[in-house]
Amino acid sequence: MEKYYNECVQKLEEKIKELTLEVDDPILLPQEVIVLIVDCLSKLKEFVLKRGFKNKQEEIYFFKKLKPVILSKLIYYNAIYKIETKKPYGNGKTIKKYIDNELAKLKRFFDNNLEFYKYYRTNSIYLDERYFVRGGYDVRLSIDTYYFETDHNFTTSHDYKVAKIIANDLIQVYLEDQLNNKNQKKVFDYSSLNWTGSKTALTELVYGLYSQGVFDNGNADLKLIAKTFECTFNIDLGDFYHTFMELKSRKVNRTKFLDSMRDTLIKKMDEEDEVK
Repeated sequence: MEKYYNECVQKLEEKIKELTLEVDDPILLPQEVIVLIVDCLSKLKEFVLKRGFKNKQEEIYFFKKLKPVILSKLIYYNAIYKIETKKPYGNGKTIKKYIDNELAKLKRFFDNNLEFYKYYRTNSIYLDERYFVRGGYDVRLSIDTYYFETDHNFTTSHDYKVAKIIANDLIQVYLEDQLNNKNQKKVFDYSSLNWTGSKTALTELVYGLYSQGVFDNGNADLKLIAKTFECTFNIDLGDFYHTFMELKSRKVNRTKFLDSMRDTLIKKMDEEDEVK
């Protein structure tokens, strides 16, 4: 199950990255990505219905940890499409008001689902059989209307809500990033240094430095750090929070670049010691 799932996700993410490089239109890109995600979910559904689950634990793991990752991408890109198509023309204040209203919607979802947020983010498991097993539901557990309109062979009462939580985190970063782009000036007008490594590697570095608290005594904003690196090294990290979520989902070697950098530095030190 997990092997097939990982292959599906990897292929999907590769196609999304290719499209991101090819399509620069914030309205056209979500449309094309959504087609890819729907196709991926369709194939995954076909596989699950044909194969089934070995036991209840595997079923819970799939609907709690695996399916929401792909479904969250669908929710995210659909939301971005709506945000961009409805964005008003006007001055900075008009745009800021619009984005603030979108952020308020995310806050309302959080407030309305606070108990489930606590359950999910504390990695609780005592209600997993009620939340993430097919064939049963309890309306007292705050079920979205969406659930009653779906195929219950491929849906549980709360897998969509998990996906919504993941997607909303990404949408919030997207909206806040737009506000920062409006309000922040570039640190440098021009830099001769160009980052020639991967965006994923630089994202690892940014989060590593942020986690160490090496800027402004640990009080620097993550987005400001990322923007500074972008300006300094002439690179667009895109949705770096999304990239970080992908790093977190790695099963092994989640800090591949940082580990490699450490090993390379130690090797260089050892080689210089041998020369002396």
